[in-house]
Amino acid sequence: MTIKTIDTGFFKLDGGAMFGVVPKTLWSKQHPADDANRCTWAMRCLLVESGRQLLLIDTGMGNKQDARFFSHYDPHGEASLLKSIQQAGYSEKDVTDVLLTHLHFDHVGGAVRRMGEQLEPTFPMATYWSHSDHWQWAVHPNPREKASFLTENITPLQESGQLQFVDQHPFPFPDVELLPVDGHTEKMTLPILRVGNQTVAYVADLIPSAAHVPLPWVMSYDVRPLLTMQEKAQLLQRAADENWILVFEHDPLIEAATVESTEKGIRIRDKGALASFL
Repeated sequence: MTIKTIDTGFFKLDGGAMFGVVPKTLWSKQHPADDANRCTWAMRCLLVESGRQLLLIDTGMGNKQDARFFSHYDPHGEASLLKSIQQAGYSEKDVTDVLLTHLHFDHVGGAVRRMGEQLEPTFPMATYWSHSDHWQWAVHPNPREKASFLTENITPLQESGQLQFVDQHPFPFPDVELLPVDGHTEKMTLPILRVGNQTVAYVADLIPSAAHVPLPWVMSYDVRPLLTMQEKAQLLQRAADENWILVFEHDPLIEAATVESTEKGIRIRDKGALASFL
């Protein structure tokens, strides 16, 4: 199994929302805000090659929404999903599987593209994987998350016949453990990958950046923030005990890190590009 990070560009989100009750005087030292109080975040995906199978984990924001939508998030940067996949040596037709950790627009938007007046899956040969409970949560959204679940990102996947659910069908990657968590949103699914004698955990929005490793640093976007803290504590303890490599989906600078137990709790030990750990 080989793993590569896939850069899909950057976007901006409100710093206060990203750090919840943590004071700006603390979080702004690591993530400076612009005049609108927005910080820059990455949309980092993973590409996993295992034998003849090619697994893409999350898909970024995509480019099919209108200018008004994008004005809220200021997507920027030279990278895009398909360009980065091509730079890795593949095309969209080579992707056999797409695991969507959850269906918020910045994780699923690239899964569907606009071709003329039609919406279609970006990866025509792929099976798309979600969790059935999360799918129901997304297609019948609560008022808090409704703006993050966009119909155009979701329904074309089911209409295409390419959608499967990880809790109802065998996931075809035996070296990938799927861990459902419920603090950020219902049944977000985190992949934990065994690569030789190493373990790589793609922590999605449970720990969106290296700055979010301390337990109280929890996003206001989380629907169950106290549960997020419990889930973070459990995952981080496993990561420290078993020397996992954590991959951060949204950290603009730090791709990956290892963690250790300290007197102040679990903290970053080493950090850098994912390739430097593998």
